[in-house]
Amino acid sequence: MGPIFWIIACLQFVVSVRAQVTCENYGVPISSSACACPPGFGGPTCSAPACGGDIFQAAQRPLVSGASATSFGNVSTSTCACPAGWSGTGCNVCQTPTVCQSSFNAASGNAGSAISPEQNGFNKTLTCSTSPRIWAAGEMSCAVINPTLQAVFPFASSLTILRTLNSSLTPQPNSTSFGPSGSVYVQLWYDGVEQFYCAASGCKQTVQSSNAATWSCSSLECTCRPGTAFCGRSSLDLTAVIDGLNGEVTIACDPPAANGATSCSLKQSVLQSVFGSSGLSLSSCTFGECVQQGVIDAGGSTSGSSNGSGGNSLSGGVIGGLAVVGALIALTLLGFSVGWWSRRKQRRLGAGYLGEGKGQHGGFAVEWSDVTYAVPRAHGKGWLRPKQSKAPRDDKTILDGISGRVEPGQLLGILGPSGAGKTTLIEILANKSKTGYTSGSVRFPGDPSRETRTPRIGFVPQQDVLPSMLTVSEALLFAARLRLPEYVTDAEKCQRVEDVLEQLGLTDVRDARIGGRSSHARGISGGEMRRVSVGLELVACPDILILDEPTSGLDSVSAAKVTSVLHAVAHDADNPTAVIATIHQPNSQIYRTFDRIILLADGRALYEGEGGFAPAEHFAAQGSPCAPGYNVADHLLDLAHTQRDNASLNKESGALPAGSALEHTGTLRKLTRPGSAAAFLTQLEVLAGREWKVLRRDKTFFLAHIVISALLGVFCGGLYWQTSITIAGFQSRVGSLFFLGSLIAFSCLSALYNVLDTRALFVRERSNSYYSPAAWLFVRFVFDVVPLRIIPTIVVSTITYWMAGLAPHPANFFKFLLILVLYTICMTVFNFLLGSAISNGGLALLLSALMCLYQMTFAGFFVHLNSIPQVLRWLQWMCPLKYTLEALAVNEVNAGLQIVDTLQGVPVKVSATLILRLLFGFDPKNYYRDVLVLFAFIVGFGAAVITVVWVWVRETR
Repeated sequence: MGPIFWIIACLQFVVSVRAQVTCENYGVPISSSACACPPGFGGPTCSAPACGGDIFQAAQRPLVSGASATSFGNVSTSTCACPAGWSGTGCNVCQTPTVCQSSFNAASGNAGSAISPEQNGFNKTLTCSTSPRIWAAGEMSCAVINPTLQAVFPFASSLTILRTLNSSLTPQPNSTSFGPSGSVYVQLWYDGVEQFYCAASGCKQTVQSSNAATWSCSSLECTCRPGTAFCGRSSLDLTAVIDGLNGEVTIACDPPAANGATSCSLKQSVLQSVFGSSGLSLSSCTFGECVQQGVIDAGGSTSGSSNGSGGNSLSGGVIGGLAVVGALIALTLLGFSVGWWSRRKQRRLGAGYLGEGKGQHGGFAVEWSDVTYAVPRAHGKGWLRPKQSKAPRDDKTILDGISGRVEPGQLLGILGPSGAGKTTLIEILANKSKTGYTSGSVRFPGDPSRETRTPRIGFVPQQDVLPSMLTVSEALLFAARLRLPEYVTDAEKCQRVEDVLEQLGLTDVRDARIGGRSSHARGISGGEMRRVSVGLELVACPDILILDEPTSGLDSVSAAKVTSVLHAVAHDADNPTAVIATIHQPNSQIYRTFDRIILLADGRALYEGEGGFAPAEHFAAQGSPCAPGYNVADHLLDLAHTQRDNASLNKESGALPAGSALEHTGTLRKLTRPGSAAAFLTQLEVLAGREWKVLRRDKTFFLAHIVISALLGVFCGGLYWQTSITIAGFQSRVGSLFFLGSLIAFSCLSALYNVLDTRALFVRERSNSYYSPAAWLFVRFVFDVVPLRIIPTIVVSTITYWMAGLAPHPANFFKFLLILVLYTICMTVFNFLLGSAISNGGLALLLSALMCLYQMTFAGFFVHLNSIPQVLRWLQWMCPLKYTLEALAVNEVNAGLQIVDTLQGVPVKVSATLILRLLFGFDPKNYYRDVLVLFAFIVGFGAAVITVVWVWVRETR
């Protein structure tokens, strides 16, 4: 039947899913109308208790007549008396040494012995162990005598418990034991009728020298039988309480007393809250375990027998991978320890900062001589452009021999029309990275006490790139905590922020959110934003302040406020600072605030000297007087526009004509860029604080992910509701796993938005040495992955898992979650890589979507992996979804899934492992390998992200 069966199975892969029987007492469906039942129960739904007989009779055991899910059988009737040697409610507890062997022989060993008959020297004789200790699997039956319980339910109550320690050692599995190793099945009987049943897994046995035994289990679940005395028939309905029993449970049994009686207790949090810390007391307990004498002699194990773990030994590759993971975790912990020690050391370097005068700044002049800047002209486009030589002869001149000087305590205004080179000049003075060729010299002379250190230069770009969700004071404090030295106390940093707020006139809006493009609420005005941008530099106590178009886009009043602030900063009596600002078209009030003026046109300086009326007098002497009452600034700009090609207006030093070739005789010396003043742990702490504020204040994105995940979980769970164990049901199981993986891949596309949205802010803050790229990446990753990826993944996966009826064991559920969380992190890091490497959001989104489609193609669900042509088969090894789907499917079938179906009238019962190999090409032993491969993808993508951000995502002008 083998080949024919598999051909039929493949041709009829999709069949209609029949209604699946509902099994009581945690029986296992074996067909559409039958269940495999625990010992002592039978019938189509495992709701009929046994009536006499013994556990070796299995399916041939007599049952209480007429018992069903709604008609409850009573085992206390006279017709259900226990045979000799058996006792307890349900007659499952052996009592005499020989009754097990005789009953086994009478039943003809229907299931066969669990111990191989070829084993020499092993005593296979069955005996009855009546101690609380379990060797393989044993039954116990106890009376429940509790005054509180008897006040409501006066008749006799008893509890039967089946404890399975190692199912491979029991003589007749599924008759003398049930369920996996380390499990417990419990039934409570009242007046001979079963009231509810429970099950627990993950059990461990602890045996004391006095023969006392304690069983500690996890994952308890209980089910009340509707219509029984405990569950709705009496005045007190305990259904909600019983169905709500969960968590850990302990069965503790004392050593047998002199008269042979044994007392036990059932401890669980709800039971202990009702009956006290000792839980529910059990008395007159009897124990009986049919076990082979050789198992007892061997202390509960035999050579070659399973230890009950149910797992496979780990391969050398898996062990090596786990060692690498452990080493990475150890290195991470070591790095944090070193960081903590380094920060502690830095904070001890100085006590006090502002109070002792260490916070003084300024006092540096800026002097530049013959600064020239040129860029190569582009020939062709994109890849057609020829390789640039190191000394091109056809350069475009942007700046041509510019010289000047500004002293501390002076405000220099650089005027000129668009394209005159104003921004290029200040970027060179601010030591910004430029893509062209620069020559000349820039010096920063100061008093001898300050020339020993590199001056701190503050640069304010033309665009206001600010954290929109922070308030003004929070944004300034963020900058202060990262840009002031580590040994400055937090109180002093807060005081510095207060001083800057007062200096900039921002006290009234200190608690207002900044707002902006990415904020839904209205924020502060444009003029206030410009002053906040200035404040972000002032809190760092700069020696030199350089600004690009600080009045751009502002009305005249706001522009005047900004320039007055700059004038005050420059003329600070305690900290005189050289301030340089480009200005496009100032009015007369703004123009008068400048102490010195430079007028540029086509990269040449038409004037450099004192401000006020001095420029007008200079050009009047050259035949270009300013009309009375006319704004001097407008007059200068008119001259720059109308006379830019007039050689008579070139400065006396002589400038090369525009467009002429330059001889690159020297390169401008660059200042050493200082690193972040804050320690790495401080960077993490401050960045995490800002991200937490943003997350708390803008919950829309987070709540949208949670709500959508819950809805999709319900949709997916409903679509694959309680999948059956037929072939079609197995297809649905794998389909639900594939659906979840694909859903996660597409949902991680939103990580692109987060990276692109914060990219500009990161570039600005990195260029000003707020923090290292590693700190930003770590915090950005944590605050994106945890709230927006892992939590929604857990929500949608948990809902789908239990609605779809996947493997019911908690261990399988958590292994299922582990795989999906790893895949979520993998795809998030991949999208971080795209968002970092590609600044074009549309292109990044397209590539990410194509990546998702590629993974769906080579995951193994739409096409058998072994049927892919050789030329394309290698692509499956680059597909994270392939490893995810394989691990999820392997986790499902390794839970003991059996396929029970009927094909063309032929009943079929086969392991799902075989179908997994046949239909999908997955290896059931690859779970841990797939875990490590996903981890390797995360590490690989993470290393690529760090490299790209460190090398590529930086300010280039």
